[in-house]
Parts: sequence; structure tokens; C-alpha cells
Amino acid sequence: MIHGVIFDKDGTLFDFRRSWGAWATGFLRQIAREEGHAAALGQAIGFDLATGVFAPDSPVIAATAADIAAALAPLLPGQSLASVEDRINAAATLAVMVPAVPLRPLLQGLRAGGLRLGLATNDTEAPARAHLAAHDLTDLFDFVAGHDSGHGAKPGPGMCLAFAQATGLSPGRVVMVGDSLHDLHAGRAAGMICVAVLTGVAPAAVLGPHADAVLPDIGALPGWLATRAG
Repeated sequence: MIHGVIFDKDGTLFDFRRSWGAWATGFLRQIAREEGHAAALGQAIGFDLATGVFAPDSPVIAATAADIAAALAPLLPGQSLASVEDRINAAATLAVMVPAVPLRPLLQGLRAGGLRLGLATNDTEAPARAHLAAHDLTDLFDFVAGHDSGHGAKPGPGMCLAFAQATGLSPGRVVMVGDSLHDLHAGRAAGMICVAVLTGVAPAAVLGPHADAVLPDIGALPGWLATRAG
């Protein structure tokens, strides 16, 4: 029987394209010298400024703010890697997240069913908490961690294992839900059940071989969990 669920954030709780496409467009134009420079910055992080589309290997999808800063910094002379990362984190805190599904009723239903809930994101913890607070979700989570929370980043298992330890749950009784291979690899390395959702960039053909189930979005999670009851 499943006792807990740990979610990725971007592309899982929140629709990746609708949330981060608008953010990337605004942020790149804010830090660029000119429109052509903004397009070049977009290319550096796998984002097409003209179409608002992310490449499948864009670091914005599953990497950390430090990784994104490392890709941008060579095109921003005079700015240190740390200063670029700080600008990314400050802007990310203000990013407007678009829920993949109505989140509060979904999460309330999971908690009413006795499940403990956690969040593990390669975003930094402060923006992650800001995004949850903006949608009135903070109180529904027993555990929230970003890559800077002391447990490492995905695809390492640290955040998943920290959730299990914090809640006293066996990892084998926890589901890791995410939209990227980083999420699934982290959950698998922690010994968890892994569920993929298609509200990110990766298609089912990529995620399926690494997941115990592939769902269209987290709105389908209660139905899937019902099949695992008993």
C-alpha cells in the first residue's frame, strides 16, 4: 500500500510550457543588451525566443539555477556566475506558475486519504516555497526541498530519501511523480515507485521505459492510486 507521494514541481504540479515559457521570454529580454542578444541567450539555454519553445535538453527543464547561470554567464561579460545565479533566483521567485490541474482540491483529497505529501525540485527552495504560497498550497506539504536544501539535486536520490526519513515512511511505499528522467531516476535510486506525467517537455516514449506508470497529468493520480490500494 502507498503511504506517501513526493512531487516534482515544474512540469508536474505546474504546466512547464505555460509557466516557464513566459518567464524565460521576460527574463532574457530583461538581462539582454538587445533583442538579438536575448535570442542568443535563449539559444544558450535551449529556448527559442521567437516561438517560446524549449529544447528537450534545456537546462531550464530539470537542472539547477547554477546550471542555467553557467550556460548564460559566458554571454554576459562583466557579470560573475554568482550574480547571474542570483538574478535567476530572484526572477524565478516572481514567476507566475500555471497549475497543471486544480491543485488544492487534488492535494486535499490525497491528504484526506491518509497520504503524506512532499515536494522535490531542482529549483532553489525559496522560489519553490513562493510558488506554493502563491497558490495557497504550503500547508498541504509535509516536506519541501530544493537543490540547495542540503540533500543534493536530482537525479540523485537525496531529496526523495530525506522525505521518507522526515515522514517515517519506507521508500518502497512512496510514489515519486515527475515529468523528467531526472525525477524518475531520483525516485528509482531511492527505491520508490515512479510515475511519469506528460505536462512537461518529455514525451511518453522517453519516460515510459523508466516509469511504473505514465499519466497525462497529476489529475489522473487518484484513479491510478486506487488501482494500487489493498
